[in-house]
Amino acid sequence: EVLYLPRPSLICMSMATSNAAYPLKFNIISKCGTTAARTAKMQLPHATVDTPVFMPVGTKGSLKALTTDELSKLGCRIMLGNTYHLGCRPGPEILSASGGLHGYMHWPHALLTDSGGFQMVSLSKLCNIDEGGVTFTSPYDGTELRLTPEESIRIQNGIGADIMMQLDDVVHSSTTGPRVKEAMERSIRWLDRCLAANARPTQQCLFPIVQGGLDSDLRIQSLDALASRDVAGFAIGGLSGGEAKSTFWRIVKLCTERLPAGKPRYLMGVGLPLDLVVCVALGVDMFDCVLPTRTARFGVALVPEGQLQLKKRQFETDLRPIDDRCSCPCCTGGYSRAYLATLLKEDGVTLGCSLLTAHNVAYMLNLMSEMRQSLVDGKFSEFVRQFFRLQYPNPTDYPEWAVEALKSVGVSLLSGEDVKKSSCNVDGSGDVEVK
Repeated sequence: EVLYLPRPSLICMSMATSNAAYPLKFNIISKCGTTAARTAKMQLPHATVDTPVFMPVGTKGSLKALTTDELSKLGCRIMLGNTYHLGCRPGPEILSASGGLHGYMHWPHALLTDSGGFQMVSLSKLCNIDEGGVTFTSPYDGTELRLTPEESIRIQNGIGADIMMQLDDVVHSSTTGPRVKEAMERSIRWLDRCLAANARPTQQCLFPIVQGGLDSDLRIQSLDALASRDVAGFAIGGLSGGEAKSTFWRIVKLCTERLPAGKPRYLMGVGLPLDLVVCVALGVDMFDCVLPTRTARFGVALVPEGQLQLKKRQFETDLRPIDDRCSCPCCTGGYSRAYLATLLKEDGVTLGCSLLTAHNVAYMLNLMSEMRQSLVDGKFSEFVRQFFRLQYPNPTDYPEWAVEALKSVGVSLLSGEDVKKSSCNVDGSGDVEVK
């Protein structure tokens, strides 16, 4: 049941999952009066997580260049681990003996684990797929690993993640033809096997993954089948693989509109700041991506205006912090752009990478925090417009797909004069280099 409590420019509601046995409670605090954006408190066994949330990716049980204590101090309350890689090393037995991944990596907050399905794409040359599961050739030692829905859940039960993903049959987003339908239907069958295999249903919840490629009819079939299952939340998979942004946002919107309103919606593998803002407006609650850590290793700093390529010569004499508005330990600790530029050129992935990783993760977490606060204040549409003004000082540079996506949920970014002048970027990454 939804209770609407009107306030000036704000709609508040309280909504939780219907099954008390779930180790997840999703309480919606406020909704945007214009878009599909909402903010909520998601209660999990190891943390209460405020949504919308960005989840840093610690594939092998660590976030490169940061300790778990440092990550916690940045305000992170949920991060990812990868079932395939953790299943290879250190293996479920060691993880179970350590008290799960929480104990193994000394992380007191919430964890979400991927099922290993994505490796069907990323390690496609090393795997074979059949109805029973997937057979991988280990990239570590060449041994064979058989990953079935049951084995994926057994490993995830050993990891002890608060949220587990079903094993799905994943195809690249550019795939067309019968293989997409086959993968979507197989993913539904594998979901039922995963649900039956979960040995800890009151300690670990399981999210199904919506598949169907870029075919809206297949997506609807997947959505309807998954929504009929008794689950605590849903993931949207099969995107962020290089598909056209004009198609990407329409598939996201199709999914958020058809998924149950009272359960969290997780868009997998999406992390460009522009994508986060647009997809929150479309109704997404959870995101993950390697963007902040991977870009840091290449010397790229995330700032409200876009990106700083710190390895460029122009920063070698720049004594300003990365961003004087940022409260991360890098920006408040007296480390200048010049200092970081030198470190990144000389020591690569040690101190310079660590400082920059902390900054980039803090940027992503703060971006989500600002969106949540704007929703509570009833000012989300204004936040979106300000975000675009900072990223793109010239409105004619606004990516066309983002303009269209936001217009579909009631947010107009361009004035009539801007529309006349605009030759919008059709693709647009949302990241521009700051001079």
